[in-house]
Amino acid sequence: MAEVDLILLLAAALFAGFVDAVAGGGGLIQVPALLMALPAESPATVFGTNKVASIFGTGNAALRYARRICIPWRIVLPAAAAAFLFSFVGGMAVAWLPKAVVRPLVLVLLLLVMVYTVVKPDFGVVSGSQLAPGLERPRALLMGALVGFYDGFFGPGAGSFMIFGFVRLFRLDFLHASSAAKVVNFATNAAALAYFVPSGHVLWVTGLAMAAFNIAGALLGAGLALRHGSGFVRGVFILVASVLIVRLGYDTFT
Repeated sequence: MAEVDLILLLAAALFAGFVDAVAGGGGLIQVPALLMALPAESPATVFGTNKVASIFGTGNAALRYARRICIPWRIVLPAAAAAFLFSFVGGMAVAWLPKAVVRPLVLVLLLLVMVYTVVKPDFGVVSGSQLAPGLERPRALLMGALVGFYDGFFGPGAGSFMIFGFVRLFRLDFLHASSAAKVVNFATNAAALAYFVPSGHVLWVTGLAMAAFNIAGALLGAGLALRHGSGFVRGVFILVASVLIVRLGYDTFT
């Protein structure tokens, strides 16, 4: 690998870690950089290497959030368990469900998510009242299953969907929703690596070098989110969702 390509990957990992720690969507930055720098590698190797870099940043962001704010584990753990399992199912579905069918649906969903967030300025600014215990676990399992399946099958915007789900379904503010999403995202990354590592689809030296920069970016992003609160997370969330919409729209209609 050329030196300039390595610099590109490390810079992408740093920025991806920052974005992912705040609002999800780091893969939008990191995966294209890997595809550009490693044109001779298979898609599976690119995705496996991306997951190695991502899981370290996501894990460190989750730990930083957990030290500073109260993560709602009663919701997060069931969601993470379901996401881990259904991420496998999503990966297997790639063989029989064409992604071309899914891309327009995801584009519409992202548009609805962003419009809903923009037209409701108080959405996710503060936490709402806690749900009845009988509602929390079924909702957490369902959300984890849906997002886990999507992340295993397709992926772009999974972190943003997680954050929106935690705000909309569980009345969390954006800061707590982002912290919860990091734990669930860690589970989906681990599920993906459980496939990619045994099958040999990981470039360890590249992945671990990127992981160090992804961690640095994640720590910076989580620190800014904790310092500036839900309003900051909400703003970055809208920005990331907008970029995802443009990117998926371009891929869908060109």
